Parts: sequence; C-alpha cells; structure tokens
Amino acid sequence: MYDIITTGSALVDIFVDTGLHEIKGKKRRLIAYPAGAKIAVKDLRFSIGGGGTNTGVAFSRLGLKTAYLGKLGNDQAAEQILNLLKKEKIDFIGKKENCITGHSIILDSFEHHRTILTYKGPSDMLRFNEVDLSKLKTRWIYFASAMNETFKTQEKLAAWAKKNNIKIAFNPSEYEVKLGAKYLKKILTKTDILVLNRDEAGILTKKQDIKRILFGLIKLGPEIVCVTDGSKMIYAYDGVEIFSLKPHKVRVVETTGAGDAFASGFVAGLIKGKDIRFAMKLGLVNSESVIQHYGAKNKLLKWNEAVKRIK
Repeated sequence: MYDIITTGSALVDIFVDTGLHEIKGKKRRLIAYPAGAKIAVKDLRFSIGGGGTNTGVAFSRLGLKTAYLGKLGNDQAAEQILNLLKKEKIDFIGKKENCITGHSIILDSFEHHRTILTYKGPSDMLRFNEVDLSKLKTRWIYFASAMNETFKTQEKLAAWAKKNNIKIAFNPSEYEVKLGAKYLKKILTKTDILVLNRDEAGILTKKQDIKRILFGLIKLGPEIVCVTDGSKMIYAYDGVEIFSLKPHKVRVVETTGAGDAFASGFVAGLIKGKDIRFAMKLGLVNSESVIQHYGAKNKLLKWNEAVKRIK
C-alpha cells in the first residue's frame, strides 16, 4: 500500500546560463537572443524535473511510501529518470513509449525568474487504458499539472479514486486554470487538497481579494485550499478558518521547482496527520531550501531536517 502516487510530467531539465544582459522593452523586461547568432554559454547544468517526479521525490524524502504514475520515452533520458526514481525509493508504475522523453530548456533571466522552453512529449500522452489499476493501492493520489491525454486520464482517475476511498491532492498550472473552473470541474469536485499560487487562484475564481479567492476556491469543491503569494504571504482555508504564514527572507538562487516543493510539503504534512499550520510551515521550509540552490530536487528536505528547521 502506497501513501501517495504522483502523476504529471517527468522531464530532463537543461539549465542554460547565457550571460546575456537585460534590455528594456516598452511593456516587459527582456533578454534578447540575436537571430542567426552563435552564443557561447557560460554554464550548462542538467537535472531531472517535471511536477510528477519533483513531488514524488519530495514525498519520498518526507517519509511517505511513494510511486510515480506517468509516461516516458524509450531513450537515455528515460533511463536517467528511472535511475533517479529508484535512487529515491520511488516505484515507477507508468508506461514507456518509443519516442523522445520530455525536456525543458531553462534560460537565464533577471531577478531569478527564468524563461522555460518545455517539450512535454510522452508526459502528456498517458491514456487511461494504459494505467494498471491493480497497482494503484494507495491512500492518496497527487495530480500535478498535465494536458491532453494525461489530463483526461487524471479526470478518470479522480472518479475512480473517489469510488475507492482514495483522497486527491491537486496542483494545476496557470495554463490549466486559464481554461476555467468548468474545464477543471471533474477533478475539483473530488479534490481534498487544492494548492495554487495567487495569480492562478485569482484567474480561477475571477476575484482579487484574498478572502473572496479562498471562499471561491472552497465553493468549487475542495475540502482544504492553500494559496501562495511568492515572498509575500501564504494562505490556507478549510471552510471554517483562514490561516496565514509569512515567508522568511532568504537568498534566492533559482526558483524552478519551488511550487512543487511547497505543495508536496503542505500535502505531506496533512497526510502525516499534522494540522494546517504545521503543513504550511513544512511546505515553506521545503520550498525555501529549494530556491537557495540550483535544481528542482537537489535540496528537497528529509522529514527530520524539515522538522528541525520548523522548530
């Protein structure tokens, strides 16, 4: 029996440091790449990313028995991902297909905000009939962002999970919430824990005031909602009480994976029977550890480390 199974993307992240400088656009701050030019990059780093594997590693390190349900290609990148999952004690219960595994090219930017070019590939191609339901013996399923066939599979998994008394945590992306509450309804109405950032939550509820946002999210179906707002504030609501937490001031090196680190920490705290306040702190220390280093997984915390930081 698993504590949690994660779904979503599994990618190889390529971090590119070009050393190019910011230029001022009329409406946006930009970094320009000259057409036809050959650019000598300053540094190149490789890491395993994707919401499905990022959260899987986080849950496993926090002491939960974890599996990853997703789709990989049949190439060296897939083997790298599988090796990482094995190293992190995560069972792979997904599928492989004869194609190229997903990749992200993460370009440097200003103030630690990066431009990301993503090819999801097979990560968005998992069909429901490819899922071995006999392997889904779990207390929780975590839905990281997904599109196309994988999103349709998540919808069907949500219905199946509720029939089998399996709880659901959901962390959709901005491009999912832009499609509206109606698009996400089949999952939202079966969700136990929903985690979003402030921009996503505002788009989904069409509200600006944080209280109205929290109330609006609960009306969509989740039992507990949590909204992050960067370095400003974190909010949670269980339909009765609103909770808030102020992030610490920390040195930010790179923000890729911060959202996954927080969401998985928050959900893990609740799975372990802790209260919402503790879960928020667990998510916070996990994300703050990640953003002080390169890579979405490198500095995800183990349970004892996280508890020590909370204390």
